[in-house]
Amino acid sequence: MNHSVEQRLLELNLELPNPSPPAGNIVPYVIAGSLVFLSGQSTLWNGEPRFLGMIGRDFNLEEAKEATKLCALNLLAQLRVACGGDLDRVERIVKVTGFIRVTDDFTELPQAMNGASDLMVTVFGDNGKHSRTGVGVSKLPRGSAAVVEAIATLK
Repeated sequence: MNHSVEQRLLELNLELPNPSPPAGNIVPYVIAGSLVFLSGQSTLWNGEPRFLGMIGRDFNLEEAKEATKLCALNLLAQLRVACGGDLDRVERIVKVTGFIRVTDDFTELPQAMNGASDLMVTVFGDNGKHSRTGVGVSKLPRGSAAVVEAIATLK
C-alpha cells in the first residue's frame, strides 16, 4: 500500500496548521544538501497560542503529549513548505529534539515527547522513526509548554 503522505494525513484526519512566521531574525528551516534543519516550533495553532503553562502544574501527561504533537504538526507544516508543498520528498525524519516546560518533580519527559514521535511514525511509517532528545526546562518563549525541532532528509 503506497499512499502519499498527504493521503495519509487525510485518512488520519490530521490537518496541518498554517506555518508560523519566524519570531526573530531567523528562518523556519535551512536546507543543507539533502538535510532540512527545522527551527523549533511551539504550541501555536494558526497563530493562536495553546498549551501555555507548565507540565506537571497546569497540564498532565496526556496533555503534554498533545502539546508535543501540536509542535510536530507545526514542524510538518514548515517541512511541507521546505519541500515545495510535496511531503513525499521527505526521505526520513532523522532527529527530533524537544524542550518541555516542566515542574521540578515531573520526570515523564520521554512519555511526553511521544506525542511528537508517534505523529512522525504515524505519518511517515518506518521513515518517521528517528533519534530523539527531550529536555525539561523552566522557561520557553511566550510561555509555551513545549518547543520541538527536527532534522529531516529529502529525496
